[in-house]
Amino acid sequence: MNFIKYVVEKSLAKITLSRPDKFNSFNREMALELQSTLDDAAAADRHVRAILLTAEGKAFCAGQDLPEALDPNGPGIKKIIDEHYNPIIRRIRNIEIPVLCAVNGVAAGAGANIALACDVVVASASASFLQAFSKIGLIPDSGGTFFLPRLVGLQRASSLIMLGDRISADEALRMGMIYKVFDDQHLMQEASALASTLASLPTKALGLSKRLLNESLANSLEQQLERECRIQVEASATYDYNEGVRAFLEKRKPQFKGE
Repeated sequence: MNFIKYVVEKSLAKITLSRPDKFNSFNREMALELQSTLDDAAAADRHVRAILLTAEGKAFCAGQDLPEALDPNGPGIKKIIDEHYNPIIRRIRNIEIPVLCAVNGVAAGAGANIALACDVVVASASASFLQAFSKIGLIPDSGGTFFLPRLVGLQRASSLIMLGDRISADEALRMGMIYKVFDDQHLMQEASALASTLASLPTKALGLSKRLLNESLANSLEQQLERECRIQVEASATYDYNEGVRAFLEKRKPQFKGE
């Protein structure tokens, strides 16, 4: 692969956007490569129990490579959204293992919204988030109009979308947009530790929780209560549930297998 690096170590898959000379902006090749690596992680069965998504260089992702979008012989906006970004968002949300995103620099446009679609988002102190779409006469894509108001509320989301303000990592943390902020020099160390912790937890339960969180975005309370009951029965049939109960009763640390 030319623009994505993919490494699996001890049940943790690390996916790195690697087009630093273009601030990791997406072209078609890079988008398809990211889809492929997410598929590889999903197909790894119990070998991958968490994903860490990050990037090389000064930026996390500047969004779409605009020369490609403007190229009359290029894929065009509809194909870019249908075939590049929407499949990435669907993969992140539907893969039933936790996806932690470590934002190492500016996350703009689709880059910001890909980050916000992840289960856990941490950022370096120098990172920033920018809904850059209004600056060029577009609307947020890549799930931006879906996730952002659910994270920060409708008023803040509409303001960020319409005004296109750059939000610092600390501001994003205060708004509830992200989980934690770390010093720049410690970001990857701390993010890797968090991701490794996720990879050591009961993977089936985390995946089922993620499924329920996805469903909660459309369900009524009564529907969600019913789904919780059915999914809890499924969770209680796993190895990790039995191991967790035994460990609690025996006053020891559980050894989860992700099964």
